[in-house]
Amino acid sequence: MSKNYIVGFPRIGEQRELKKVLEEFWAKKCSFEAVAQTAHELKARHWKYQRDAGADFISSNDFSLYDNMLDTSVMLGAIPKRFRHLKDDELYFAMARGNKECVAMEMTKWFNTNYHYIVPELSLEDSYSLNASKIMDEYREAKSLGIKTKINIIGPITYLGLGKRVDRGDVYELWGKVVPLYEELLKTISTLDDEVVVQIDEPIFAKELDIKVLSLIKPTFDRLCNVSPNIKIAVVTYFEHSNEATKILVHTPIWAIGLDFLHGDENLKSLDIIALSGKKLIAGVVEGRNIWRCDIEKTLELLESISNFVSKENILLSSSCSLLHTPFTLRYEDKMDKEIKEWLSFALEKLDEISLISKIFFDTQSSLNNAQKEALSNNIKANQSRKNSPLIHDKTVQDRVNKHTKLQREGDAKERLKLQREILGYKDLVTTTIGSFPQTPELRKARSDFKAALISQESYEAEIKKYIDECVAFQEECGLEILVHGEPERNDMVEYFGEQLKGYGFSQNGWVQSYGSRCVKPPFIYGDISRPKPMTIEWITYAQSKTSRIIKGMLTGPVTILNWSFVRDDMPRSEVSKQIALSLSDEINDLQNAGIKIIQVDEAAFKEGYPIRGEKIKVYEAWATRDFKIAVSSAKKETQIHTHMCYSEFNDIIETIEDMDADVISIETARSGNELLKIFKKVGYTKEVGPGVYDIHSPRIPSVEEMVAQIELLLEVLPKEQLWINPDCGLKTRKWEEVKPSLKNMVEAVKIVREKLKS
Repeated sequence: MSKNYIVGFPRIGEQRELKKVLEEFWAKKCSFEAVAQTAHELKARHWKYQRDAGADFISSNDFSLYDNMLDTSVMLGAIPKRFRHLKDDELYFAMARGNKECVAMEMTKWFNTNYHYIVPELSLEDSYSLNASKIMDEYREAKSLGIKTKINIIGPITYLGLGKRVDRGDVYELWGKVVPLYEELLKTISTLDDEVVVQIDEPIFAKELDIKVLSLIKPTFDRLCNVSPNIKIAVVTYFEHSNEATKILVHTPIWAIGLDFLHGDENLKSLDIIALSGKKLIAGVVEGRNIWRCDIEKTLELLESISNFVSKENILLSSSCSLLHTPFTLRYEDKMDKEIKEWLSFALEKLDEISLISKIFFDTQSSLNNAQKEALSNNIKANQSRKNSPLIHDKTVQDRVNKHTKLQREGDAKERLKLQREILGYKDLVTTTIGSFPQTPELRKARSDFKAALISQESYEAEIKKYIDECVAFQEECGLEILVHGEPERNDMVEYFGEQLKGYGFSQNGWVQSYGSRCVKPPFIYGDISRPKPMTIEWITYAQSKTSRIIKGMLTGPVTILNWSFVRDDMPRSEVSKQIALSLSDEINDLQNAGIKIIQVDEAAFKEGYPIRGEKIKVYEAWATRDFKIAVSSAKKETQIHTHMCYSEFNDIIETIEDMDADVISIETARSGNELLKIFKKVGYTKEVGPGVYDIHSPRIPSVEEMVAQIELLLEVLPKEQLWINPDCGLKTRKWEEVKPSLKNMVEAVKIVREKLKS
């Protein structure tokens, strides 16, 4: 009987093949046919990996050239008006990235992960129509290889709930337009085979939904399940429990319910009603979001407790969510400490874990062959080793955390900002950037060659200094007022710090997709965290020595370092975060003592760490805010503390932002006009704000006129005295030929607005 179920699989390829071919295509170095060929090869390879590991339910349509939510918009014909003159790949990538004429669609975080999705733009006036070609083609593609797949689609309630109405209405008013298209889709899918399993992802069910949304669940799935008798629908949720939705779903004709029992352990409360319904339970018991080797003995205990309610014949064993959120495989990690490597499991290894657990759970341990017995023995030894290893525990760190009492810097914000304005002397609408500048191929090669011992430290440092010299000179030349050193020494805003903190580990090839072709290689926290020596002073003070203008010190905040790492699961996240905060507090003290007057402590991932369920938010906010304040507690009154936050809705966290007590916050707003900023005015926010005036996730160069208009929009919300002018985010992923004219235009726009304000 088929028992092993994979919710979804990584798509970038084990050597980031998708990233590479996409970026070649965008640079006009290859044709779209080359992209399509690479995609075909990757899908075939990924399907075979899963089949060979014993997976019974393998997905098609979990693959995407950019984003599955974007794919769903294209499938439904939900194309914003500004893109409708375009076709095929030009249309698709313009929606995601923008082009010379069109601003890209908004992008935001996928629940509380570091993956970003393209936000649907919806309107009651628009006409939608089905385009099922991608779904149909992929199913046939897999079948031609002898692999029968289930088909993954994002469900209508999640699609609508994560979209936005450009005509200001309620997204769910479009239910009557969208659900018939899903019915049409399922009717089309029903022609593919005698029986087709369709996985409908509804992760929004893990949120606290109001009665109006909950009331849509039964009519939606009653309709979808009655399209065709050869369609079997599995509704899958993840990242939290979905008990309210589950109580409704059991009364629909769906075939299976998928639940995450690791991040939503309260799903255990729904087991009795699932058992009574007789539906299949897709039990998410193998971690899909972290990289630690599964504790098979513990997992078997969980499965046994589940089987006390739901019979084994109705259980399918699964990952907790799509494996999209984990790196591809450990097989290329030949430089990692062998003991630590034994503690880890990436996507391919998780396939083997699911297969082994399934064999033991459904067939009993006595049925294992010798290879499986050895794998189980190795699993038990590795988990025991991790619990007892001296690499994990540092009593000095633990004692310092327990004894630490200073939780806030001195002085209130009004007093600090008055003092800082006098000392720093910057103008209203002061211009700056968020921190990073383009990482050129030459720079990456120098860093790679240095790590591989192919060039000397002297040669590497000479390259870094040359870059900083050129970066500082350009900023002075284009008229920026508060400068940065460009971060040429940093591979990643978290990995760089992790490399210098004790208790962190690194992979060579542990890449995870963040959005589109953008991949990150998160470090992992395996032990207690401490800072053996200063991490940033050398390069920031070097940059400051090259200019009379102020250079910002650039740090990543404790919560972002935590949220953009794979975090140890043997200690509360709040305690790990506090260890990081104390290390950063030492760094800030060293920077200000070295003469650095402004220090930016980025919390780009602060919002994404929020629990999905409201009842857990206060606990998270309490320790996350505490740890930001601990990190900056060493800053003197005259040291100006900045922070930066990425794609966030601030309405629900504005009080928390105030409590963080940074002197200046920069935020991403370019794709949303001044909407995100309005909440700052509404609550009477008195600190200073740097709303992004242009979108750095798009290759287009915004005109002076565009940015003048954007700044004037900002001035409708906050006074000039409160505003800083900067791009949306760091410029690391852009090219110099895009960055230079964009920043020059930004500075020119500020000059024009300042002149207008004088008149």
